[in-house]
Amino acid sequence: METNIFFILTTLLFLQRFGLSNNMLMPSLNVTCSERERQSLLAIKHSLTDTFNLLSTWSGVECCDWHGVGCDHRNGHVVKLDLRSQVSLETYPDGKLLKGELSPSLRNLKYLHYLDLSMNNFSGNIPEFLGSFQRLKYLNLSHSFPAGVVPHHLGNLSRLQYLDLSYPFVKDPNRFFGFEGLPVLDDMGWVSSLWSLRYLDLSGISIGKHIDWFHPISMLPSLLTLNLVSSGIKNIPSVKFINFTSLNSLDLSFNYINSTIPVWLSNLTGLMHLYLNHNHFHGEIPYLLCNLSSLVHLDISQNMVSGPIPQSIGRLLRLEDLDLQGNQLSGNIPMSVGQLSKLKNLDLSSNSFETLMPDLLCNLSSLVHLVLAENRFSGQIPACFGQLLMLEDLYLEGNELSGNIPMSLGQLSKLKNLDLSYNSLVGVLSETYFSKLQNLNYLALSRNSLVLNFSSLWIPPFQLQTFDASFCNNGPHFPNWLQTQTHLQRLYLSNSSIIDTIPEWFENIMSHILVLDLSNNQISGKLPRFHFNKSDNRWGDGILNLKSNKFEGLLATFPSNVRILDLSDNLLSGHLPQTDGTMNLILEVVKLSNNRFTGSIPVHLCKVPSIYVLDLSQNKFSGRLPGCLGNLIGLGAMDVSNNTLTGVVPSSLGSLTQLVSLHFHNNKFEGNLPLSLQNLTRLITLDTGNNFLTGSIPSWIGESLLNLRILNLQSNKFTGKIPLQLCQLSALQYLNLAQNHIIGTVPHCFSNFSGMITYQEISVNPIYYYEENILAVVKGIQWDYTKTLQFLTVLDLSSNNITGEIPDVLMNLVGLYSLNLARNHLKGQIPTMIGHLRQIESLDLSMNMLSGQIPQSLTSLNSLSYLNLSFNNLSGAIPVGNQLQTLVDPYIYEGNSGLCGPPVSSSCKGNNSSYNDVGEDKGQDGDEGLWFYFGMGPGFVVGFVGLFGSLHFIRRWRVAYFQMLENVYGWLAVSILVNLARLRRTFF
Repeated sequence: METNIFFILTTLLFLQRFGLSNNMLMPSLNVTCSERERQSLLAIKHSLTDTFNLLSTWSGVECCDWHGVGCDHRNGHVVKLDLRSQVSLETYPDGKLLKGELSPSLRNLKYLHYLDLSMNNFSGNIPEFLGSFQRLKYLNLSHSFPAGVVPHHLGNLSRLQYLDLSYPFVKDPNRFFGFEGLPVLDDMGWVSSLWSLRYLDLSGISIGKHIDWFHPISMLPSLLTLNLVSSGIKNIPSVKFINFTSLNSLDLSFNYINSTIPVWLSNLTGLMHLYLNHNHFHGEIPYLLCNLSSLVHLDISQNMVSGPIPQSIGRLLRLEDLDLQGNQLSGNIPMSVGQLSKLKNLDLSSNSFETLMPDLLCNLSSLVHLVLAENRFSGQIPACFGQLLMLEDLYLEGNELSGNIPMSLGQLSKLKNLDLSYNSLVGVLSETYFSKLQNLNYLALSRNSLVLNFSSLWIPPFQLQTFDASFCNNGPHFPNWLQTQTHLQRLYLSNSSIIDTIPEWFENIMSHILVLDLSNNQISGKLPRFHFNKSDNRWGDGILNLKSNKFEGLLATFPSNVRILDLSDNLLSGHLPQTDGTMNLILEVVKLSNNRFTGSIPVHLCKVPSIYVLDLSQNKFSGRLPGCLGNLIGLGAMDVSNNTLTGVVPSSLGSLTQLVSLHFHNNKFEGNLPLSLQNLTRLITLDTGNNFLTGSIPSWIGESLLNLRILNLQSNKFTGKIPLQLCQLSALQYLNLAQNHIIGTVPHCFSNFSGMITYQEISVNPIYYYEENILAVVKGIQWDYTKTLQFLTVLDLSSNNITGEIPDVLMNLVGLYSLNLARNHLKGQIPTMIGHLRQIESLDLSMNMLSGQIPQSLTSLNSLSYLNLSFNNLSGAIPVGNQLQTLVDPYIYEGNSGLCGPPVSSSCKGNNSSYNDVGEDKGQDGDEGLWFYFGMGPGFVVGFVGLFGSLHFIRRWRVAYFQMLENVYGWLAVSILVNLARLRRTFF
């Protein structure tokens, strides 16, 4: 806003200096316009496309009366031509503007002092003949010529004082200008010829990385304003002296400048506006910068500046705006900041400040906008913040603030936006806090330990547009005061301890809703009809999230104007609704998992091409998978696991070339995997486990799906050998071929699986709003891996007919977490290098025909917590030491009659083994064992008293101990219930 005011004032100043006053510009009184110039203007009109009749007044004899034309009252020459359209940057290049090619007849207006062609959409490059206007003082071509090289001929305009060649640039990350090209500066030497220049704006024009932009501009002694926003600048010279010391506004934002903040800036003693934001500046803020006593606006945000804020910043007594957000600043906030009495806007967010919340800011009585978010400020919110009576915006989210919210914040009657979320605040909030906040429209309190205790009859003085109280206690009843908030657009009440039904009045506040999140509560009853307001396509709008509640009954219809629909983990039942062409379905994410939906998957979903995530898992869908789902060519994730779908996998799914995650787990699919799936080259997860798929494992999986990280083919009817082409899947970190009819040997080339050797930084879950998951049997138990899936490295070939020996090269997969080769026909010895698998926690080699001794290197597996070597032909002493000493279950070694030593009952005495030698060394002193047993009794008593005595006297330990017991009990109960449910589904 203030930048626009500055631009307007600057422009008016230039108009006055150019002599284009009302005394010079006149309608026709005694002097008519030149006929030649009139004909030139008509030629300009005829060359342009004027769809909106912007030049409708351009007719008749007296051209000085035409719109945008100004004449000299002394001789009638055209001295001003203003064809600027009135469209805004938000609507450009659409709207009421001129198009077409600019006629060369413009050069006949050789007396022009003022030429403004901005905010149009002319074709072609900037005309070279514009450099022929020797009298020109003002030239504005901004946002009009879409591409081409800026002509050097503009350097002939020696009288020019104002030059604007700027072009639309991305300044707001939520907006994108999709223009075909950009004007280019291939040389800037001509700029140094513009000695009279006071205003220069080259924003949005691409300045080549090898172009010297600095020195030509630095030779302009009269320059007041320099704007080089988003010009692709990558360097800025480090010099001590410059010529353009008269500069009062400098904007170098949104470039790629990678250097320290230049010291020569301190020579610009008249500088009022300095914008260095969105670059790669690093190092500390130079203390000399604080000598710029005229500074009003200082923006160094979104850089890599580090260190403390200079103590001398208190010298900038005229400063009104200070933006340092998005850097790496640390230390304390200088006391001198409290001297900046004119400061209106202060933004220190997203830095590394680790200190108490500074109460010195309470001296800044002019503050309107205060942002301290995303740091590590601690302590309580200073009560004196309530003295900042001009404050409209207060953002303190994402810190480590604790204690109660001070009542004094309720005195900030001008407050519009208050965000205290993601802290450790406690206490009870009542309506007293908000009685004077009549202007509040944004309130965020989420992720605190707050209780919101409002009377059911309370009528707030404000009308909120956004209310976020997720992870606060808003229950047990639905907040009744919300029915007064008729302008509400975004409501977040996730994890709010609500145990209630949706009230009848709720539909009355839905007329403006863009986001509704009531997830992870215990809200029951039937779903109301949701009709969202049409969004302006703002990212993050159009979200309906009701997951993890107790909603039941039918889903009557898919809601309109909703992009993200998440109804997972409820009790919804019945068939999915059909869609029709009259519904405004813009669905991108459809998550209906873990409900009780029945029937077939409706083919009408195929008519919603915007769907990106389709998750219908853990329901009771039956019938065939619709082949028309192949029409959803933008689909990134499809999960239909844990249903009773039948038939073959449709070959049309091969059209889903954007697919990254595909889950068919636990259905009744049969036949071969279609060859067309080889087209899914972006696939990272392929899970077809627990079906009735037949044939050989397709070799094209290894030949085409080279991005696979997770491959699960377990519990099918695959036959034949493991194709060697699978070894080409170097990124593979999870391979499960268990419970099939596979024959042959373990391929030696499995050592190519680099994903099982080193941790890969790339996340396995690149799909927005879909959490990748896999069921894996690890440590003999089936687990559902989600958030930790990227750390899971598993090789499971169990329950097949694999023969031969365990390849030594498998021991190179040093990143393995679980290795399961059980229930095969493997023979030979356990590889002696098995100790290389240092990360392994689960190892199952049971029910094979392995022989020989257990390698001593097994004792070096310090992470091992599950081991099963049962029912083989192993012999000799069981190794002793390290982690193996904790694995004392005899079942680990059951069915190996040749094994001896603990924990099996067979003794190794008389056996010429290493274990026997160790036993003899330890048995030299027979009394040692006797004294050991004598010491057990007192040791047990001391340990028992020490533990339970501590629990009795230390309350925090006692609470933690019993909470741990309760969590273990809860986990066991849930695991048992889940497995019982799966058994019922499988057998009943």
